[in-house]
Amino acid sequence: MLFACKTVPEKDVAAKEVTEKVTPDEWVILFDGTSTKGWRAYNGDSLPSQWLIKEGALTFDTEKRKEVDRKGGKDIIYAAQEFENFELYLEWKIPEGGNSGIFYHLPEGFDSPAEVAPEYQLLDDLKWEEINNATLEEWQKTGADYAMHLPDQSQKIIKPAGEWNSSRIRFTPELVEHWLNGKRIVSFIPWSEDWHQRKAKGKWKNFPKYGAFKKGYIGLQDHDSPLWFKNIKIKRL
Repeated sequence: MLFACKTVPEKDVAAKEVTEKVTPDEWVILFDGTSTKGWRAYNGDSLPSQWLIKEGALTFDTEKRKEVDRKGGKDIIYAAQEFENFELYLEWKIPEGGNSGIFYHLPEGFDSPAEVAPEYQLLDDLKWEEINNATLEEWQKTGADYAMHLPDQSQKIIKPAGEWNSSRIRFTPELVEHWLNGKRIVSFIPWSEDWHQRKAKGKWKNFPKYGAFKKGYIGLQDHDSPLWFKNIKIKRL
């Protein structure tokens, strides 16, 4: 499904793949590089001070974190609208050992977005284990439907820390797709028998509200590492 166009730099192929299929007015721009309008803390009233714009990117700056609050917990949502069936596109980068995620169908009022909303995992796959002296499961790595569905390793292309990646989430009740750098790496049917079995046997077995909501906010996770996002947009399906 990629567009072969020699005049497009490799890093822009995934973006071109999305934008050439639709007219611009079908997209809702969640972040355009100049304004954080619509964004605020999960369960909060305003955007945490650690989230700011630097060089056109929505950035999480750990240097601004207070010493008494060093362990994440500054997750944010695009609170201007909720989304049900959608296609979300964004670009992101993280540092060595970095960790974050993209939430959808996220309602407020819970202790943590992760306990209720599906998550497209973002991680420094190449260095995280070495830096943390720990071994990860594949469901913890970039592109996974976190703790539910694994990425297709034959299609997965992950950029090194500090380089921009592109991600796309396409959600309908018939099929969910995770794309990474122009390749589809995850697909599954939500709320199917297989989906419920995975939930019942895995990390979310004691979280009855996990994945139960059919619409909600888009969220970005603070997992106590610097983060950069840009070109965040969504269209309803």
